[in-house]
Amino acid sequence: MAPSISLSRPPFSSFNSISSSPSLSFLNKPSTTTVNIYHNHAAGFQTAYRPLLVSCCSNNGAPSLDPINFRQQQVSSMPRPPLGVTMNDNSSSMQKPSYKWRRVLLKVSGEALAGDQLQNIDPKVTMAIAREVASVTRLGIEVAIVVGGGNIFRGASWAGSSGLERSSADYIGMLATVMNAIFLQATMESIGIPTRVQTAFRMSEVAEPYIRRRAIRHLEKGRVVIFAAGTGNPFFTTDTAAALRSAEINAEVVLKATNVDGVYDDDPKRNPNARLLDTLTYQDVTSKELSVMDMTAITLCQENNIPVVVFNLNKPGNISKAIRGESVGTFIGRSAQT
Repeated sequence: MAPSISLSRPPFSSFNSISSSPSLSFLNKPSTTTVNIYHNHAAGFQTAYRPLLVSCCSNNGAPSLDPINFRQQQVSSMPRPPLGVTMNDNSSSMQKPSYKWRRVLLKVSGEALAGDQLQNIDPKVTMAIAREVASVTRLGIEVAIVVGGGNIFRGASWAGSSGLERSSADYIGMLATVMNAIFLQATMESIGIPTRVQTAFRMSEVAEPYIRRRAIRHLEKGRVVIFAAGTGNPFFTTDTAAALRSAEINAEVVLKATNVDGVYDDDPKRNPNARLLDTLTYQDVTSKELSVMDMTAITLCQENNIPVVVFNLNKPGNISKAIRGESVGTFIGRSAQT
């Protein structure tokens, strides 16, 4: 017959009543005591035991079960930092670099990707974009990109040619933006930037479909998201797509990279005395009919209070400066930039 083991614990009302018991006189010793408990050897077996460690301290040197005092003894015994080194658990006191924007949307026109216009896409331009985006993503800034397709095919320019309808021409232009996005993705990943391409209509073999929550999750994980195929609808420009995607992903600014330094009061190609404007309001753009973005895009930014920064893509360092919120190009908002 297998032996039965009965373990019982006598009731007690306080620690003093236990320590006064003769059978537990070991508790009156100031040193740490290990109690080994064995089961009945006569039963023909020996079970493993678990040591009971009692370590306490009281005012008179007798043991105490005060965990707070024991914790204080542990903390006091920890090694102190060397001289000149301060330890502070308050993370808010640590000096962290502050940037004006934490999530941005970069709009890159197709013409800017062409560079010197000798070919549809200039690898030097895409590499320059990739390196500057990499420099800011490593700082924790979330970057989304909308690319145009004018370097390959512009729907508005080809509409009506050989019976081509505007809708069909715009869809061809959307396909051109996908080509630019895949090229830019390959360039970024070649230097170690995790990148995802999302298209407005399904092309599952080459890119993800646009899903707002998935795009935001990619950004939160430090990935660059490239939005291609515009809005997925004809008669809307990629500028409108940039404003729309910016509002959807809660971006703080739209950065429009172009081939000029910013917005001028006149066409600098025709008027050499044209003046570069540092700041503008949304009303200035619409009332003066400045060719910054189409009216649908600028109105969408105005309704959602999304500022727009127009700057020159071809000047080294401008992308990283614009993303960090430094003064570059022309700032467009509800009021003058502070």
